[in-house]
Amino acid sequence: MTEPSKVIHVRNVGHEISENDLLQLFQPFGVITKLVMLRAKNQALLQMQDVPSAINALQYYTDVQPTIRGRNVYVQFSSHQELTTMDQNTQGRGEEPNRILLITIHHMQYPITVDVLHQVFSPHGFVEKMVTFQKSAGFQALIQYQSRQSAVQARTSLQGRNIYDGCCQLDIQFSNLDELQVNYNNDSSRDFTNPNLPSEQKARSSQQPSYGDVVGYPQMPNAAAIAAAFGGGLPPGISGTNDRCTILVSNLNPDRIDEDKLFNLFSLYGNIVRIKLLRNKPDHALVQMGDGFQAELAVHFLKGAMLFGKRMEVNFSKHPNITQGADTHEYMHSNLNRFNRNAAKNYRYCCSPTKMIHLSTLPQVITEDEIVSLVEEHGTVVNTKLFEMNGKKQALVLFETEEEATEALVCKHATSLAGSIVRISFSQLQSIRENQ
Repeated sequence: MTEPSKVIHVRNVGHEISENDLLQLFQPFGVITKLVMLRAKNQALLQMQDVPSAINALQYYTDVQPTIRGRNVYVQFSSHQELTTMDQNTQGRGEEPNRILLITIHHMQYPITVDVLHQVFSPHGFVEKMVTFQKSAGFQALIQYQSRQSAVQARTSLQGRNIYDGCCQLDIQFSNLDELQVNYNNDSSRDFTNPNLPSEQKARSSQQPSYGDVVGYPQMPNAAAIAAAFGGGLPPGISGTNDRCTILVSNLNPDRIDEDKLFNLFSLYGNIVRIKLLRNKPDHALVQMGDGFQAELAVHFLKGAMLFGKRMEVNFSKHPNITQGADTHEYMHSNLNRFNRNAAKNYRYCCSPTKMIHLSTLPQVITEDEIVSLVEEHGTVVNTKLFEMNGKKQALVLFETEEEATEALVCKHATSLAGSIVRISFSQLQSIRENQ
């Protein structure tokens, strides 16, 4: 094992993978100070602000296979401790100042939008573009000035300052990106040189009405999160043009299925508005997703999945939405919907059912035996691993089959364990490595 370093070596970086894709992968773990693409080798070198940030990233990606645009990438510590010889007396990146700044906001007690940042940064020069990312590790933004001089002046004046009294502290580094890519003008991204950009991703087919606009989940469609998750592309097999929000699920096991179990499974792919079991066809159900993109993910990844001894059929429904009634279960305002927070991360982890489940938000005091006791009724547990990420306990459980893992997920997601509401999703890892 290479000695820990703040420099991370990334392999299998295909030509379709951009600098922004890699930034998205590592920004949750801290400030990225330098990124070098080694195009000829399909590799990249990425430098975090410190060694603990890099260790956190690699520990996390030991248990979660990092994927960009449907391609698995492989990460390890670099043999380099620094990417360049840095002047110890200079703050930040130690490279040539750039017109693009990377801003991290600490102690964020109030929401920060593009408009707020523009108010703070525009007095120092013309701001051309801005992109913000809301991550579990904090809020970051990339700000592109017209001139490098403006960026240097802004960093000198604002580094360490608070946007609001006593909170929202600015940590400003130079980015080494050449140009920001902005696709939408909204609260999280803005191109001040092109006011005509759309506010969100529109379906490319305009012949049909967008049902997503009719029943609209308030936070969706989340075009910025989709772009952040997939680096501007989409997973293989996903068109991004579907506007049907309602899914017909058939060949269910009527003796074992209920609305909450369907919610636990389908909420992996988007927010759920409502679910209806069809009383005249007990093995059929309707599931209304937050928007057409989320519905397409669910149909794509769940078609043919095994659950409770049956192979599910998952197709788009002819109904644009489910009419609210006594026999519908409402989930629109459920705090168990996964895509209200960290939407980009949740999109990135979408996959078909696997043999491995990932458990998070566990009690701080928990043993592997207690994890096994929680899920062993659903199948043969092959292996388990309990670990800590950002001070929080998480676990991986490997079953013999995808069906057993799926049953454990639908039955035990959002159940209470020692006062904690357990969150379960599928892991794309193939095996649990004991030596990690």
